Formats: sequence, C-alpha cells, structure tokens
Amino acid sequence: MKRLNLAQRIWLSFFLLVFVVGLFVVIIYPLSIREALTEESYKMIEEQQERIIKGPTSPKEELPESNLNFIERREAIRSVGHLLLGNQSYLLEGDFVPAEVQHTIWEKAISQQENNERYQLVYRDASLFYVIEKIELNGNNAFLVSYMWDTYRNQLVQQLWKRLIWIFGFGILISIIPALWLSGYLRKPLKALGERFEQIGHRNWKESFRWTEDQDFQKLSDQFERMRQNLIRNDDSQKRFIQHASHELKTPIMTIKSYAQSVKDGVLPEKDLEGMMNIIIEQSDRMEERVKDMLYFSKLDTLVDLKPKKSEIQFGSLVENVVDRFWYQREDLDIQIKGESVTFKGDPDQWEVVFENLIQNANRYAKTYIKISAVQLAEKTEMVIKNDGERIPLEDLERIFEPFQKSQKGQFGLGLAIVKRIVELHNGTVELHNHEDGVVIRITV
Repeated sequence: MKRLNLAQRIWLSFFLLVFVVGLFVVIIYPLSIREALTEESYKMIEEQQERIIKGPTSPKEELPESNLNFIERREAIRSVGHLLLGNQSYLLEGDFVPAEVQHTIWEKAISQQENNERYQLVYRDASLFYVIEKIELNGNNAFLVSYMWDTYRNQLVQQLWKRLIWIFGFGILISIIPALWLSGYLRKPLKALGERFEQIGHRNWKESFRWTEDQDFQKLSDQFERMRQNLIRNDDSQKRFIQHASHELKTPIMTIKSYAQSVKDGVLPEKDLEGMMNIIIEQSDRMEERVKDMLYFSKLDTLVDLKPKKSEIQFGSLVENVVDRFWYQREDLDIQIKGESVTFKGDPDQWEVVFENLIQNANRYAKTYIKISAVQLAEKTEMVIKNDGERIPLEDLERIFEPFQKSQKGQFGLGLAIVKRIVELHNGTVELHNHEDGVVIRITV
C-alpha cells in the first residue's frame, strides 16, 4: 500500500470531512425536510377544505369547478381535489375517482371517530394525501374528502437534492483552499525541523532551532532545543574526557610501563623488586580513581535535565558514614560534626559522593582539624566544611570548581567539579572561601 505524505493526508482528510458532512446533509436533510413538506401538504388540503365548509352556501355548492380529473391532478402542482360521499358510499359531487380508491376512502370514513382526520394511500406508485371531514348535508350524514398528490412534495425534495449536490461539489472545490493553506502551514516548521535533524545526523548541532508562530510547534522546538543542548554537552564532555584522560593517564601509564620494562630487563633502578611492584600498584590505583571520577562526571552531564530522585537524608548519618572511611588515613586529625539531626531532601547516593570528595580533600590538606556542620535556615539547609589547611591563592579561587583543575600538590582536580555539578542538580549553591585558619566550603540547598 502506498504511503501518503503529509500534504496528501491533509487533502484526503479535508475531502473525507467534506464528503461525510455533505453525504449527511444530502441524505439526512432531505429526509427530514420531506416530513415538513408532507405536513405542509396536509395544511394546504385542510385550508381548501375549510373554505368549502365555511362558505356561504352548502358544501355541495361550494365545491370548486375543475377540468382536472383524479389522475390529471397528479401532474398538477399544489392542486387540491374534492369529493362528497354520501352515507351509503355513493359519490354525491366532485372528482371522479377509481372505484378501489373510493372504496378505500369510504372504509376510512365510516370507521373515523373524529370529525376530521388525515390519511394517506398509495396508488400507482404515488402517494395520495387526503383529509376526511364529517359533515351534514340536507339532514343526512356525509363526508367531504379533500386530497392532493405528493407531486408538490417530491418536486421540492428533488430540487433541494440537486441544490445540495451542487453545494456539496462546490464545498469540495472550496476545501482545496484551506487544505493547501494547512498543508503549507504544517510543512514549513516540519521541514525546518527535518533539516535540523539532518544536520544532527551529520554531527552538526551548533545551529539552534526556535519556532514561535504556533504553541504546539513551539513546544516541539523547545524539546528539540533541549535535545540539541544535551548533545552539545555530551559532545563537549566526550571531548574533554578524551583530552584530559589522555593527559592525566599518560604519566602513570609511562611510569608503569618503564618499571615493567625494567623488571623484564632485570634492571632495578634504586629500588628492590617489591618496591617497584608497589609503585606499579600505586600508579594503577591512581589511574582507576581518575577513570572512575571521569566516568562519574560524564554521567552527571547527562542528568542536567533530569530531576534527582529525592528522599529525606539525615545529615549526621550521611557524614559519619563517610568520615568512618577516611578516619584511618589521618588518625591525628580532630574531626568535629555538628547538626547531626538536620534533615534535607536529596538523592542519597549523589550526596554521599559530595561528602566523599569534600572530606577526602579536607583530609588531604588539613593540619589539625576538620569541622563539619549543618543548620536549618527557613526553607533551606546550610552545610559547612572547614579545615585549617593551606589557604588557596586568589587566582585559583575563581576556577577552583572547573573540571580537571589541579591543586598546589598536583592532585587530580575533578572532585570539586563533581561536587558543584551535584549541588546544582539539587538547585543549590556551593562556595569556597579562605578564612584566617584555612579553607571553608559552604553548601546551601
């Protein structure tokens, strides 16, 4: 089956709509108007009959003269015929009608309960409308029968059908105009969007797409723009990952390679075999840590437009769990925790990563203490980590949270970038300041 394009579908939809509406009008409307015309025919018969009954003389004398017989009246439009029937079914006056018709009318008349009633019969494939009125003529009971063929009604219905068919055809032709307009209206933004997708298919996502002429297409363009921004972020993240991975992993790989080659060649420069193996293991651990950080940071780039899965987190439990992992590395430090009962909403796994990086950094640089605290401020929570380590140079403070920054000790610098990204995902802020004793990091969320 041939697939239709958008313009063809729109045209087909318009034609089907006009066809269904037209078909409904052409068929249903004439049927409904047919009933109205039938009612109109009976009213015309009753008006003529009333003139005869209320005339100044007797109904017999008031019957209008006519040269038309019963059959000829069928071809005459709006022609009403009359006849008077006596009490014994004989014709007293009026149009001559076939015997079978007169007999049928007579049977209706003698069984009629009301003074005036409407009837209809079919004779030679045509409908005859007639009204029987009980009257008194010369002291005897009689029946005034007035009738009219359905010619008037049928001709009006046929004329109406013809006009509706013309209107229907004209409507189909007119529907081409809105179909053309709607086709162009819909194809324009879709064509532009298709061109942008074509560009993205060739990894060219620098050009933005914004459509403001229609609310639905604007929503579609906004979704496309978010997708484009995500692709840009992912692409930039991938490029940074490759660039910095090659740079940061180059040194430990070269170290491992040189020591492994020395072992292979039987050359042990300045160290015994066990010491060289320890260096290889240490460099391998460093590479593992760096790769893990880079992968996690890349993952955070893809979560920018997603809301974290938040649950209630108790500050004390979270921090104590992290501190226990690093305490053995620096048993000489005095680690103080305040505000253990404070709670806040967030993703527990992500906040655990935040405090792992912050406490690990503080553990690395602190001289004698690390102070960790939390307080509730109206609708927000403020968390502070303070240590008495070396103060950070002012020129480094502005870019301290940028990815792949290194400290004065040459340590790998993705930790604070990860912290900042997670805090921002929770609509919070993070700041780092020097204080008189060392460094303080303040998180508000």
